[in-house]
Amino acid sequence: MLTISRRRPRPRPRDRRGYYRSPITLPEYHQGRAPANKGRKFPPEPLSSREVLALIDACGRGAAGKRNRALIALMWRTGLRVSEALALLPRDVELDNGRVHVLHGKGDRARTVGIDAGAVAILREWLEARRQLGVGPRRPLFCVISQPTVGEPMHTQYVRGMLKDLGVKAGIDQRVHPHALRHTHAFELFAEGTRLDFIQRQLGHSSLSVTAHYIEHLNPAEVVDAIRARAWPGTQG
Repeated sequence: MLTISRRRPRPRPRDRRGYYRSPITLPEYHQGRAPANKGRKFPPEPLSSREVLALIDACGRGAAGKRNRALIALMWRTGLRVSEALALLPRDVELDNGRVHVLHGKGDRARTVGIDAGAVAILREWLEARRQLGVGPRRPLFCVISQPTVGEPMHTQYVRGMLKDLGVKAGIDQRVHPHALRHTHAFELFAEGTRLDFIQRQLGHSSLSVTAHYIEHLNPAEVVDAIRARAWPGTQG
């Protein structure tokens, strides 16, 4: 007789609390998968400061919530790309001096950016929670905190999904994604009167013209105001 052997299903992974983990949180899930937005272009979508604060408030209060709050605060207040933020190690962030060192930015260019005291306070909360979890200093600053992969790097796809979910939870109508936080940072700096060359260095653009083009797309207010002020023919005087 022909004997048919049946394979036992692989046990589903659990986190440190004993709950089952979603496959999307596992590193191997994303291997070989193209990003969902590959090949698609979207207009610049800066958020208001009130909307970003709503995202931060929508995070939980546990360790994962503190990590996500710190990640959002850092990307918002430094303008780092999501890949740059996830590549940071604890030693790359000087909290007392308000500095963040990006060792391998776009084009493999290194830069040092500033970070304000408000974002630093949120980062300190996460670093304390991270220490209590026993994650070592050689692991990524923002890392997986669920078993069996505690300390492993986070994936950009997770951050995209997390921000999308938080946006819905916070009642934000527009699309919420990592680059929107970078757009928001650049828009706020320009609105505050920050010099364009400072914005260029903060964002890590290759040239001032790239930054100028970036800002023009983010802030069309001058053009809009000029056109709105035009008089309708026959109404002058």
